[in-house]
Amino acid sequence: MDTRVHTFDCDLITQGSPYPLGATLVDGGCNFAVYAPDALAVVLCLFQSDTEEMLSEVALPERTGDVWHGFVSNLTEGYLYGYRVERAYHSLHAASSDKLLIDPYAKKLSRAVHWDARQYKKDSQFMVPKGVIVEPSSYSSDSVNKPKLKPSERIVYEAHVKGLTMSHPDVPKADRGKYLGACHPSVLSHLTSLGITTVQFMPLCSFMPEPYITEKGLTNYWGYNPINFFAPEPRYAKADAIAEVKHMVQAYHDAGLEVIVDVVFNHTAESGKGGPVLSFKGFCPFQAYLYSQNIEGKLVFDNHSGCGNTVNTANPFMMGLILDAMRFWVSVIGIDGFRFDLAVCLGREPQEYNKYSGLIRAISQDPVLQNVVLLAEPWDIGPGGYQVGNFPSPWLEVNDKYRDTTRAFWRGDEGLAGEFATRLMGSRDIFHKGVRHISTPVNNVTYHDGFTLHDMVSYEQRHNLANLEDNRDGHGHNLSANYGAEGETSNEKILALRERQKRNLFATLLFSQGTPHILGGDELSRTQQGNNNAYCQDNPISWYDWELNKRQQDFLEFCQYVIHLRKNSTLLKELQLEDDGFHLSKNVSQINWYKPDGTDKASEDWQARHNQAFGIEIRGSVKTSHHPEHWFLCVNASDNDLRFNLPRLSPFGGWTLHLDTRYPSLSEQPKICIQQVFLQAGKSLTLFSYSEYER
Repeated sequence: MDTRVHTFDCDLITQGSPYPLGATLVDGGCNFAVYAPDALAVVLCLFQSDTEEMLSEVALPERTGDVWHGFVSNLTEGYLYGYRVERAYHSLHAASSDKLLIDPYAKKLSRAVHWDARQYKKDSQFMVPKGVIVEPSSYSSDSVNKPKLKPSERIVYEAHVKGLTMSHPDVPKADRGKYLGACHPSVLSHLTSLGITTVQFMPLCSFMPEPYITEKGLTNYWGYNPINFFAPEPRYAKADAIAEVKHMVQAYHDAGLEVIVDVVFNHTAESGKGGPVLSFKGFCPFQAYLYSQNIEGKLVFDNHSGCGNTVNTANPFMMGLILDAMRFWVSVIGIDGFRFDLAVCLGREPQEYNKYSGLIRAISQDPVLQNVVLLAEPWDIGPGGYQVGNFPSPWLEVNDKYRDTTRAFWRGDEGLAGEFATRLMGSRDIFHKGVRHISTPVNNVTYHDGFTLHDMVSYEQRHNLANLEDNRDGHGHNLSANYGAEGETSNEKILALRERQKRNLFATLLFSQGTPHILGGDELSRTQQGNNNAYCQDNPISWYDWELNKRQQDFLEFCQYVIHLRKNSTLLKELQLEDDGFHLSKNVSQINWYKPDGTDKASEDWQARHNQAFGIEIRGSVKTSHHPEHWFLCVNASDNDLRFNLPRLSPFGGWTLHLDTRYPSLSEQPKICIQQVFLQAGKSLTLFSYSEYER
């Protein structure tokens, strides 16, 4: 290959250093280092910053082990670069040097990447974005005022940077859908007044929509198809993605909010055999991805992600790259933690899951990462891929058993009272006492991949025709109900029941032990028109609608109030029980379960098929408070009104009603105090507290 510099005027090209990997500006120029163990030659391509015009191509002059490197003098911030790699032909990877490759360690990309089959087929340099050489000062974090939350204080709110603001009337049009729009004062005011503590952003790493969805005229709106684990997504930036995402994170911290980011370390946009060669496939395909032999003895991609390939997180290079990327997002961007998509892939060594895999151990001992929020989606689709409850402490885990049980119980499915009570109390059958913190399960009734809360009570079937897959995509087992009409209706009786069910589901979520996860927009009664797989809908189907009618405003105020109740209670957010050795401190003296008639709930009662109502009494400990909390929660998922007999503890005390989900607005909720008997409406939840009267 030609090793001359063609049109770029530089004084000297020298061997440089194999570390650090990536493009690193130092005095006098820039060092380039890239991991390419099977390459025959690696060519650095330099481009003009504004036009992406080719300036030069030069072969990296040195190799140290598996790393190719070189130092180019006179380079400054802003120049663009990429690589071409010469490698031996292999049937699984016919990557030729006409494919421009993105540096896996690029910290910033020149633009978003959009699939274009015509451009890719000829010479992909016109399709592929370039890495941007940035000053080392860009790698310093400006983030201060990071919130310091106890696990029990955390209330997670899942949001999409673009969808959050595309329809927000207060956000300037130029900022809508951008990092800068997501931190507009009106947006931050909404989040803080709602009461959540932590925003979990859907992927912010650079990604490419899949070719098949692009060719249908749609896009990957969610962003779960990464091309680089470092560079923030340029789609959400007006000019400088690094500066703007850092500014957003700092604004959230100034507002007292944590920021965690959904990361996709389980696969890349290069997909399986025949997929595009964008980065790893050109540099280190046999190290980056997992392979197996099929029955014919041929190598095939493992597809434990369902997206065509599986990242080999057990490989030392990929393990190091993931750790470096995580440190970049924490130390430079300033985030507070991660939600790991299909997190079982992190523990495969290389095929079987190990909760103490090398990568998981490395995260736990890393001084930068060991104290950040680590939230696992504890499954993938590979062998042994369901691992709920099997991540090490202090990892948090998405609790799908909570989701399914809570949905089904409130829908009216029978025989679930016992399991519902178990989920309400922290799913300790899965996340065991003394081993995992009671906040470990991340409870949710809705997530981005599924119905919104409003659609959960409005549709029995998915309505995904807009995805152009003949309504075959998306989950078919939604445990939803429409209560008499599919979709939107003007029937007031149906609408009233739907709103009550929304209140039941949301209140249950906030009064359950564990970490609550709220799907962003649920508090606004957001609908996706029955679409339960809106990954490709970058339009009002996915965007938040901020214009609320009276019914929607009432529900927003309800959500704010319920979150307030949880945040201002010790027991509602964290029970420390005598038989739980995770903490030495205890804050509960008694937990008692009752049938509606006031008698104790025996073991056989939980198995009764028609049992859909019960009460739970939680007494705080006088050892931890002079005025311990004392709560009674009544649950009635049946269609019938029931008389509940609350414990009568003293003629000088009574139960004060704090919440009754039968009422459509807080203003209609009565302020009452009873001594014992209460008429509980069908399909409703009530919360009381006990206090002694002044004598």
